[in-house]
Amino acid sequence: MDQTTEAVVNEQPTQPDETTTTSVLSSDQPVEKPAVDFKSLIPQEYKDERSLQNFSSMDSFVKSYLNANRMVGLEKLAIPNKHSTESDWDQVYQKLGRPETPDEYKYNLPKESKLDSDSLNAFSKQAHKLGLLPQQADGIIQYYQELANSSEIDANSKAETSRLEAEKSLRKEFGPAYKDKINAARHLATNTLGNEFLSNTLLADGSILGNNPTVVRAFADLASKLSEDSLVKGEPSSYLSMSEINKQIAALQQPGSAYWDKHHLNHEAAVQEVHSLIQQKNNEEAVE
Repeated sequence: MDQTTEAVVNEQPTQPDETTTTSVLSSDQPVEKPAVDFKSLIPQEYKDERSLQNFSSMDSFVKSYLNANRMVGLEKLAIPNKHSTESDWDQVYQKLGRPETPDEYKYNLPKESKLDSDSLNAFSKQAHKLGLLPQQADGIIQYYQELANSSEIDANSKAETSRLEAEKSLRKEFGPAYKDKINAARHLATNTLGNEFLSNTLLADGSILGNNPTVVRAFADLASKLSEDSLVKGEPSSYLSMSEINKQIAALQQPGSAYWDKHHLNHEAAVQEVHSLIQQKNNEEAVE
């Protein structure tokens, strides 16, 4: 090769490196896609459809279409309006699951339920008329059952509190004669008003008639005035007066008696008798 040819070869332009070219053409920045106006995709004859005005993207349109497609074949339920008849509402209730007749309502109640069968039957008729489903009707009955139980517990608690307060007041007032006066009052009240009436009549203050101190006191006073009458005579009086109790205690506790001698055979008996007399004096015996 001569010098001229060699010079020409050496002067040929250098080809660009492929790696460099690729690096220059590549870009780390994402290529932005042009925004597509969904409404521009709608054929001209449907552009004014109101149902299509709610869609702003193809994504929302496709989701709506799929949801609508899933509803195909499902039973439709027409919602009644103010012009609907009772028959229209009955058809809706029936489709929702209302029993065919009121007798088909079932209630899960305990055996000791306070709700009687007549009340339940009347409720079932009204529930059927209003279109209540079985679980709705049972839920309402359960609520009233719990309400009745709560009211009964509260009433019993108030009655017991009132009875204890009445007993305490009358024990203090009647003293040692408490038991006999109560027995005489009970005998008279039971024979005139009846035990059921006395036990089941609830007064406004929460007390039971037969435990109300005013009522008991009135019958005790009346029984005392009529003590010779067979109606209230009952068992003979067995209570001691305060002075009689004090005399017996003094006799048992006299110096040198068995009460003071721990080694005496009758010591325990004497101590017990004095204790019993003091209890009777203080009226600490339980009501029979």
